[in-house]
Amino acid sequence: MADIWQTIAGEFSDIADIHEATVVAVRLFMATILGAVIGFERELRGKDAGLRTHMLVSLGAAIFVLVPVTAGMDAPEVSRVMQGIISGIGFLGAGAILKQGHDVKGLTTAASIWVAAAVGVAAGYGREATAVASTLIALFVLAVVARLEK
Repeated sequence: MADIWQTIAGEFSDIADIHEATVVAVRLFMATILGAVIGFERELRGKDAGLRTHMLVSLGAAIFVLVPVTAGMDAPEVSRVMQGIISGIGFLGAGAILKQGHDVKGLTTAASIWVAAAVGVAAGYGREATAVASTLIALFVLAVVARLEK
């Protein structure tokens, strides 16, 4: 029985100590909350991609960056991960865009999904101030600039 517990403990040894576990948890939580801020605005406007979608996109992007960073990968490897996130989220955002005749809908939501991913990347990479500032700017664009357009 001790062997089983030792094996299980070994599977969770990727986080070496409480400090690293706290850093990981804070980064993931921050990415999720900041994604929620962007998603909440979309939710208030009744858009299909709202709160949960933006939270999960931001969390997922943070995980994709955090894993190679905490595994000790070099900048070129992390850069390739970021390139993959950018491309992948582009496909997800494209699914939010609908064209009916000359009318195109969903461009802003697609862009907000892309920004949520970027915020997640920033939070996951440990650039919390960048993540917060980017979220505030995105919220300004979504909430304030939208009123100016009308």
